[in-house]
Parts: sequence; structure tokens; C-alpha cells
Amino acid sequence: MRHVLFLCTGNSARSIIAEGILRTKGAGRFASFSAGSKPTGTPNEGAIAVLEANGIETSFAASKSWDVFSDPAHEDMHLVITVCGNAAGEVCPIWPGQPVTAHWGVEDPAAVTQDEAAIRAAFAKTYDEMDRRIAALLCLDEHGDKDIWINQVREIGKIDD
Repeated sequence: MRHVLFLCTGNSARSIIAEGILRTKGAGRFASFSAGSKPTGTPNEGAIAVLEANGIETSFAASKSWDVFSDPAHEDMHLVITVCGNAAGEVCPIWPGQPVTAHWGVEDPAAVTQDEAAIRAAFAKTYDEMDRRIAALLCLDEHGDKDIWINQVREIGKIDD
């Protein structure tokens, strides 16, 4: 089983959505986790709502520091995916060590401050983007050629909406 860590700055929305999707759809093949370099301390209500609306159980959801996963007692990560948006002016965390890394940038739905409909739409868009990328990940042969797999995982980050 491969351990996948989704990283973002706040670990309240995008990374939690990605963790939930992979946790559900990749069960048995992948163990999914999320964390942030500067966690907010609580998952965003919009992230929880969109996961639940898509049938994903959310008791796992917690906003936590990536320090939790750097502890030697914790499982090693095989794949670390940053999900911070490229155009958002955010600083994405960088994970030290030897895991495979990829960047799947997605705009931050938690940054949307318009009316409730716009906020729901932003979270739905984020869910859809992560769902498509995770579906692509699940189609890859993680037991084949490692270099090919790494390149394919990184290419998934270029999938547009």
C-alpha cells in the first residue's frame, strides 16, 4: 500500500478534499493523509459539506501540521502532493526527504468570499478537479516502471477543469 500525503498551507480545504476522495476511492491501494505547513486548526465547513454531498465520510478530517508526519514513528510517505494554486500567490510547502513529489495546484475555494452560491460552486469545482486527478492516479500502474509512474503522477497535475 502506498502512503500519499496531500500538502497545502492551511490544511482546511483542498488537501482535506483530496485526502477524503483518495481515502474512499483508493482504499486498499493507498493510505491517504493531509497536512499543512501553517494549519488553520479546523477543516473548512465547505470542504466537509462537499465531501458529504459526494458520499464521503468525514470523521477523518482534521487540520494538522505536517510535523505530525515527519515524526520517525509515523509511516513513511511514498508520494507527497502539494495542492496550492499556482496563480494564487501562495507559497506551497516543500516536503523534505525522499518521497516522490508532485504538484497538483488548485485554486483555494476557501478564499472565495462572495455569496453562499459562489462559495458552494468553488468547493464543487475543487472537488471535481481533485476527483478527476485522483481517478487518473487510480488508473496508473504503481507496480510498473517507477520512472514512468512518477512522470505520470506529475502530469496529472496538469489536468485542467
